[in-house]
Amino acid sequence: MKTSGKSILITGCSTGIGLCVAKGLSARGYRVFATARKPEDVTGLRELGLESLQLDLDDSKSIKAAVETVLQQTGGTLDALFNNGAYGQPGAIEDLTRDSLREQFETNLFGWLELTNLILPIMRQQGHGRIIQNSSVLGLVCMPYRGAYNASKFALEGLTDTLRLELAGTNIHISLIEPGPIESRFRANAFKAYQRNVNKDSSPHRDRYIAMENRLQKQGPAAPFTLPPEAVLHKVIHALESKRPKIRYYVTFPTWLFATLKRVLPVFLLDKILRIAG
Repeated sequence: MKTSGKSILITGCSTGIGLCVAKGLSARGYRVFATARKPEDVTGLRELGLESLQLDLDDSKSIKAAVETVLQQTGGTLDALFNNGAYGQPGAIEDLTRDSLREQFETNLFGWLELTNLILPIMRQQGHGRIIQNSSVLGLVCMPYRGAYNASKFALEGLTDTLRLELAGTNIHISLIEPGPIESRFRANAFKAYQRNVNKDSSPHRDRYIAMENRLQKQGPAAPFTLPPEAVLHKVIHALESKRPKIRYYVTFPTWLFATLKRVLPVFLLDKILRIAG
């Protein structure tokens, strides 16, 4: 199916899911505005033939400037927004500082909220729009040593569910995509955040951290049932083009499994499984 040049703004396009979706939608006929935090990544995206601009989710000025640029290029319209840019901050809850948790939420939630709230008036004025939020299986269940990321994605789920209720009747559709393990640089970026904010030598969780370091630095798929980012692209296309987009899109077997187990198992049994899986 070819689109009629519908426009979409995507965050976090330097690698992984964002890059895959940007390239896939561009090939499908969308006018894609692929954003990234680092100027060198913006240059790389432009070399791939994508319209690209800088957008740092931690910086309100950067968010506003990016939106203004996009609207100037489109004549004041935007058909869709794919909120994707995020990272994971590993570490036991008791080892996380207030600042490290704030950093996690600035990127994974607050920046998304600010960007969405700048786009919503445009969509209301034009009478339609699609907003797609890239959440995670860890927005459905929690795993140990991922508390900051768990919290940011649980908050995103609640914020998005509320927004969906408030947008009823507007012809602005909002969907959540909930991937499990996807091939990307997520682990590499998480390891950098871990090194920056967690001191394993002073922690009672030191032995678990050593095992976690090996997992984060492992080459190739880190978990069973890992899928390529194209699995997310297929769900994004459905959320953009279906007359009745789904509220939630599960991606990978672990997401389906844990969503089901959460519904049917008592909490103590689910906790035991999540401790083993984590």
